[in-house]
Amino acid sequence: MPINRPLTDEEFKQIYSKVPKLCVDIIIQTEQGILLTKRSEESWKGMWHIPGGTVHYKEYLREAVRRIAREEIQVEVVVKKFLGYIEFASEEKARGFGWSVSLAFLCSIASGVPSVNEQASDLSFFTVIPDNTISEQKEFLENFLA
Repeated sequence: MPINRPLTDEEFKQIYSKVPKLCVDIIIQTEQGILLTKRSEESWKGMWHIPGGTVHYKEYLREAVRRIAREEIQVEVVVKKFLGYIEFASEEKARGFGWSVSLAFLCSIASGVPSVNEQASDLSFFTVIPDNTISEQKEFLENFLA
């Protein structure tokens, strides 16, 4: 499923070099563990991460969660509760400007079977968060599981 990108690369850089980028992260926990996908895009390529993405202009947070779940892992989700936020300070070093702040939501799968899109090469469920996970997300998930 193609990703809807409302900004050009130049517009993205102009905006997010001046303000934080608001994102949502989708934490799906089942008896198999926490669902993570392996990034195939340049930022954090090859690392495990929580599925998530940018909140669009005038998009309600719950709608962003549902849209991103459909786009990134091809499932419909039910938002159960807000868990907290993640600040991605390491992102500035990786791309040379600004960073994202992501709101993490615990979700359950309402329908569909998780599968990846062009942004990820793999997905899996983990009971122990792998070392090769984006550092801010790894810390957040380890605190959540503790």
